[in-house]
Amino acid sequence: MQIKDLIPWARSDKSPERTSGGENPIAALQEDMNRAFESFWHRFERPFNGAGLAWDGSSPRSDVVETDDGVEVTVELPGLEQKDVEVTLTADMLMVKGEKKIERQDKKKGYYLSERSYGAFHRSVALPPGVDTEKAEATFKNGVLTVKLPQSAEAKAKTKRVEVKAA
Repeated sequence: MQIKDLIPWARSDKSPERTSGGENPIAALQEDMNRAFESFWHRFERPFNGAGLAWDGSSPRSDVVETDDGVEVTVELPGLEQKDVEVTLTADMLMVKGEKKIERQDKKKGYYLSERSYGAFHRSVALPPGVDTEKAEATFKNGVLTVKLPQSAEAKAKTKRVEVKAA
């Protein structure tokens, strides 16, 4: 066996060798390292850390749906209150900002516990043309922010249905 046989990108077949029963310890080590790095990066895809107490830097989960009347944006913000959320609009962008602050103190005989958890998020959603930002409405209920953006009368007038014919 040559040293180049141990390096995956130097092999001619370019496919990593699968180990069964520990035939190649270097390949097994490489697979373990790949799994470790993949699991590390998957943590950043979640909107909250495992405890759910703080934002981990990523955006909260959101849905953007086009309805007959306009656009509806829903953002999940568990643990936040209405006063912690800020919604701003420009002609072509909806921005949602918020900050979560949790402080806990526990004093009992023999110990003192003080925990603080802070996290902020910022989410921007590009809006399609024809949205009337002057008539936008935002509601917050049970940790879910819903922003309704009606379609302008001009955009509704320009909408034309095209009949689909069989070829």
